[in-house]
Amino acid sequence: MTARTPSDSVRDIPEATVARLPVYLRALTTLVDLGTTTCSSEELAAAAGVNSAKLRKDLSYLGSYGTRGVGYDVDYLRYQIAREIGVTQDWPVVIVGIGNLGHALANYSGFRSRGFRVVALLDADPQRKDEVVAGVQVRPFDDLERIVKEHGVAIGVIATPAVAAQDVADRMVASGIRSILNFAPTVLSVPAGVDVRKVDLSIELQILAYHEQRKGQETAS
Repeated sequence: MTARTPSDSVRDIPEATVARLPVYLRALTTLVDLGTTTCSSEELAAAAGVNSAKLRKDLSYLGSYGTRGVGYDVDYLRYQIAREIGVTQDWPVVIVGIGNLGHALANYSGFRSRGFRVVALLDADPQRKDEVVAGVQVRPFDDLERIVKEHGVAIGVIATPAVAAQDVADRMVASGIRSILNFAPTVLSVPAGVDVRKVDLSIELQILAYHEQRKGQETAS
């Protein structure tokens, strides 16, 4: 196996590939848990739900981590992908909006196991003050700037109603947060240099409804 050269490490990776790297990481973690030490590109592609040619192309952006005739060292490749994504370090996260969705996110055990540490839960509703969710005390939204500075928060999660989301994003950006995960059903406007990932559950359900409708039409015809 060969590792990346320094020039490789600064090479841009296509966004589509970046989006698939966490999927490969999850598949590799599952293989490790099953006791698998090596796997072929075909086996890893099947575990990740992609075709093997696409997987090999994606991994080529990271470097050459396979051995001809042997395949990939599962644990080593898992570490290299985790390092590329940036989850070999601890990322402090703040969640704003502790309604039903905020509660669910705060209780999600996958944050800690994947390199993310929820350092604060914030809500503008004074009735939620001092509420404890997943061992973390809910604090007033006005504490945002202090918490970001104190913990060096890198990522902000917005789980508020749509009407409040833009104001929350503005405060996050002003406080120094440069990466936002938005669960509110609205499009955020942020300055250059701020990355926003949007998760809209209703849109995903509507896409599934479309496919179900198509299946029904095909069956009827």
